[in-house]
Amino acid sequence: MAIKIGILGYGNLAKGVEAAINQNADMELVAVFSRRDPSTVTIKTPNVPVVSVDDIKDYVGKVDVMVLCGGSATDLPKQTAEYVKLFNVIDSFDTHAKIPEHYAKVNEEALKNNKVALISCGWDPGMFSLTRLYANCILPEGNDYTFWGKGVSQGHSDAIRRVPGVKNGKQYTCPVDAALDAVRSGSNPELTTRQKHTRVCYVVAEEGADKDQITKTIVEMPNYFSDYDTTVNFISEEEFMANHQGMAHGGFVFRTGKTGWNKENNHVIEYSLKLDSNPEFTASVLLAYSRAIYRLADKKDFGCKTVFDIAPALLSPLSGDELRAHLL
Repeated sequence: MAIKIGILGYGNLAKGVEAAINQNADMELVAVFSRRDPSTVTIKTPNVPVVSVDDIKDYVGKVDVMVLCGGSATDLPKQTAEYVKLFNVIDSFDTHAKIPEHYAKVNEEALKNNKVALISCGWDPGMFSLTRLYANCILPEGNDYTFWGKGVSQGHSDAIRRVPGVKNGKQYTCPVDAALDAVRSGSNPELTTRQKHTRVCYVVAEEGADKDQITKTIVEMPNYFSDYDTTVNFISEEEFMANHQGMAHGGFVFRTGKTGWNKENNHVIEYSLKLDSNPEFTASVLLAYSRAIYRLADKKDFGCKTVFDIAPALLSPLSGDELRAHLL
């Protein structure tokens, strides 16, 4: 019996989820829900409706897991706690500093309504989070380092597009090579946030917009840009469409540590991702964890979860016997 998936929103992430469903034989897409007029939204899956979000309650009991594909800046802080009243849900909320607050709000509603929610799922937070946890447990004495890029950050790009006067925009996160090399050497450097990354923004401004004010708003934005050396470049819409349509991203997680009675042996754990499509990879992670949500809901293990709470076997369509025979 297929796991019935609903998608809320139809931007880049949602399109990635739709494509990924096609690669998971135990899942089927029930409907795409949109704040736009459904007649203006065309999806690729045949015989699946696009439904106004105003009618989402009609699908209670028809959707096993609702994948929320809104942005972290303004959508998910409201949507996840709201829709977990109706469905088991999963989101990719990535404002790290606000995850505890988001978790508390969603957990309260999930428990109250006997639903399962999984927040902050993707590759960071998500797969990178797991790597940090495992590595900390293995090397208790050591240092953590996370680098992102070079690539497009969906969350940061969404944040700059919401700045007044911005017609379109994209943000690239770039690791500082000297900092990467220092970590790989095992020298355990002390690095500030600013020393590890730069952020480069390409913005198409609305006609007549105050570009100085746009720049100021972006570079001073807390949780997104204020802790980084940020460059804002204003370009034409033609240049934006010609040169900034890709969605590549990636990054690195390191844990460096020492073992031995005299701490004489050094170790470096490195986990890296190189992604042609940030949204499609994130979508693939969301669907794997949707399988886990479905299983937890079946066991009535309600409440809000993170990737830390999910046993790896729950992500796989394979049986325990198959996992032990082929992947262990």
